[in-house]
Amino acid sequence: QYHVCLGAPGIARGDERRFAASILDAIVGGSASSRLFQEIREKRGMAYSVYSYASQYSDSGQIGVYVGTREENLGACLEIAVAELGDLAAGNVRADELSRAKENLKGRLLLSLESTSNRMTRLGKATVTETPLFTVEELVRRLDAVTSDEVSALTSRSTSAATVTSAA
Repeated sequence: QYHVCLGAPGIARGDERRFAASILDAIVGGSASSRLFQEIREKRGMAYSVYSYASQYSDSGQIGVYVGTREENLGACLEIAVAELGDLAAGNVRADELSRAKENLKGRLLLSLESTSNRMTRLGKATVTETPLFTVEELVRRLDAVTSDEVSALTSRSTSAATVTSAA
């Protein structure tokens, strides 16, 4: 089995584009309805695991795509990932997937508030990175305000800086 990450510089925790970055992550590989999960795992059965991720710190960040697959599927999986990212960067963010990503993130946000640990982590990150602690209503408003153009612009920026690392 091969474990491969496509990575690129992300954005800082205080960057206003972080809401678009969250939506992008959800569309690319953040759930079972995401593009990579559907195309690579569900439709083609080519990977054991495929997802995207984003890490945001006080002054920088990282975004990435992970795939765990057999050697014979590796090339095709990477081609699909690159094609999907290219499609998003070209401005092809469908209204239904944008809406689904927003609803997914809002649902996960509300569910996370049921955990004391998650609530304390949220407070701690805001304190350590000196970023505002938004109310749930404000977070929902900011997620709802993200446009497909913002998601495409962020994808375009990120794909131009991508690097590949792998381990067998």
